[in-house]
Amino acid sequence: MKITRVRARVFEWKGETVAPKAHFCTNAMDALWDRGDAMQSFRFHGWAVIEIETDSGLVGLGNVALAPRVAKTIVDQHLAPLIVGQDPFDYEYLWQRMYRATLAWGRRGIGMAAISGVDIAIWDLMGKALDKPVFKLLGGRTKEKIPCYASKLYHDDLDVMQAEAQGYLDQGFQAMKMRFGYGPKDGPKGMRENLKSVAAVREVIGEDIDLMADCYMGWNLDYARRMLPRLAPFELRWLEEPVIADDIDGYAELNRIAPMPISGGEHEYTVHGFRQLLEKRAVSVIQYDTNRVGGITVARKINALAEAFEVPVIPHAGQMHNYHLTMSSLASPMSEFFPVHDVEIGNELFYYLFEGDPAPVDGYLDLADDLPGLGLSLNERYLDGFHILE
Repeated sequence: MKITRVRARVFEWKGETVAPKAHFCTNAMDALWDRGDAMQSFRFHGWAVIEIETDSGLVGLGNVALAPRVAKTIVDQHLAPLIVGQDPFDYEYLWQRMYRATLAWGRRGIGMAAISGVDIAIWDLMGKALDKPVFKLLGGRTKEKIPCYASKLYHDDLDVMQAEAQGYLDQGFQAMKMRFGYGPKDGPKGMRENLKSVAAVREVIGEDIDLMADCYMGWNLDYARRMLPRLAPFELRWLEEPVIADDIDGYAELNRIAPMPISGGEHEYTVHGFRQLLEKRAVSVIQYDTNRVGGITVARKINALAEAFEVPVIPHAGQMHNYHLTMSSLASPMSEFFPVHDVEIGNELFYYLFEGDPAPVDGYLDLADDLPGLGLSLNERYLDGFHILE
């Protein structure tokens, strides 16, 4: 079997979306004086879809969420020529070929995200060729079902947050994650608002439900140091991305002094980046995203490394490429799940472009043993809502 064609298309949503309020989640842009709509640069209005076809007619699907137009150019001009004519089962060779050919500019960020999308499509292709789900190629079923947590609860109106949290309880979720709305620029008043929001959620869910909180790189080391003792009474399962991704020493210090685990890795790349995080004891929970970190070929290596360090891996954003890795690894105890309320600007757009992701039942996800590959296909119901860049 040989790869005969690689096609990258960009799907940009052209319909109405639910646009969140400007100040709903602290983030890395909040360090700048002009806040504006600080989250704008982190939202997804489009997605790149990678299709890899073989001489037997099989097609594997991969995806890239970051800067999809740039990713398309990278795939078309730099990566496709490296893998056309090759055997997709030589996936390690193909990954190394893409990685080493683009080392000067592609080892992090959008270059690695483009490689990730191609790699995911190759694994989907291998699963389809063998008529097996990808998780069966990675080690098989390590858990009957995947526990998952509801990931939403953006800071806005506290009554709305409480009602949302109650809704997740009613659906059977045993864990959920909220976002902080305030950071260093908001001073002591913002600190109090952050604490009020955590208290409001805890009031609804009680002490027997896991609660996590996301800073999305919107704090700094000093602010985080000041917040940690204030957050201790709420017994968070983890505090996510308290500082920017490049401040690894800051992560290490916080992870050493924090009364709760510190998590991160959503914005880290390749096994080399995670080796540094693990050796420095910078995080107690790893949160890579397979369609950024280097694809399934890299993610499986990170899982093995994390298992050796006894650090759990709970991938960012849910989605099928992450679920297969979670199902097949003992290093991954649970998964993130994004509830979709409407057509939103963010990771939720994935669910309008693809179909096949399982819906949680009583807080658990399951993957069928007879899935072909990843089990995803383009969602025909919503394709008319996208502008497609060929």
